Amino acid sequence: MIYLSRFLFPDKEQEYSFIMGQKRSCYDSFYPFQVLSKNQLSVLDFEPITILYGGNGSGKTTALNVIAQKLELKRDTIYNRTNFFESYTSMCSYEVKKPVSEDSRIITSDDVFDFMLNLRTINDGINQKREELFDEYLNAKYSKFRMNSLDDYEQLKKVNMARSKTQSKYVRNNLMGNIREYSNGESAFIYFVERIKDNGLYLLDEPENSLSPQKQQELLKFIENSARFFGGQFIIATHSPFILSAKGAKIYDMDEEPVDIKKWTELSNVRAYYDFFKNHENEF
Repeated sequence: MIYLSRFLFPDKEQEYSFIMGQKRSCYDSFYPFQVLSKNQLSVLDFEPITILYGGNGSGKTTALNVIAQKLELKRDTIYNRTNFFESYTSMCSYEVKKPVSEDSRIITSDDVFDFMLNLRTINDGINQKREELFDEYLNAKYSKFRMNSLDDYEQLKKVNMARSKTQSKYVRNNLMGNIREYSNGESAFIYFVERIKDNGLYLLDEPENSLSPQKQQELLKFIENSARFFGGQFIIATHSPFILSAKGAKIYDMDEEPVDIKKWTELSNVRAYYDFFKNHENEF
C-alpha cells in the first residue's frame, strides 16, 4: 500500500534565499537547512517499503523528522529541532495516493529506549513489592492472629491465604498480573509490534537498535508481511544489512552526491560485512 507517494524538500537556491533573508547572521546553525541539500536531495518517491541508507550526518534521520512534522504524525518522544524547523517544513510539500490514517506514526530509537526504561522501572517496583510480599507471607503464616473486630477482616484474609498457599503462589496472586519481564531486545520488538497497526504509514528510525540479528530478521519479516498483506507503508532509516535486504524495497543511498537509488548488495556497509565474512569463511 502507498499512502505517501512523494515528498519534496527545498533545494539549495530556496535555502539560500531564506538564509540570506534573516536579519541576524550570527546563528551557529540553520538546521535543518543545508543538511539534505548538501547531497542535492530535493525529492523522495516512495514504495510500500522505502529505505534511507547513509552514515552519520547523511540526513536520513533529519528527513524522517521533517516528513513526520509535515504530516503531523504521532510520536512518543521529543526530538532535536531548532527555531528554523517550522520555517523549513513550511517550504516542504508532499503528494498522497490515499489519506494517511490516524494510527500512522514515527518510531525512533528514543521511543523504544523510553519504553524499555519504563518497563524496567515498573519491574524494579515489582521486585521491591515481591520482597515485601515475602515478608508479609511469613508474618501472616506464622502469626498468632486473633480476630477481635471487623477491622481485622483484611488481615484475617491474608493469614488464611498465607496458610493455604505456598510462598510462591501467595506472591504471584498478590503481584500485578500484567507486568512483563523481557530482555531489552524482546521489549524493543514488542514495542514495534504493538505500535504498528494495519493500514498505516510508519517511519522507523534505525529500528535495529537494541535488536539482536535474529530479532532484526523477525522484525523484517513483520514489516514485509505488514506491507504485503495488511496495508502498511514503511519509510525506514537504517544501517542494518538485515533490514536493507527487505524484499522489493526502494533504497536511497544518502551518502552519494547526488543521492542515488541502489540495490542493497551495492551499499558500502553491506559490502563491508560481505568482505569480512568472505575473508573468514574457512573458520565457519
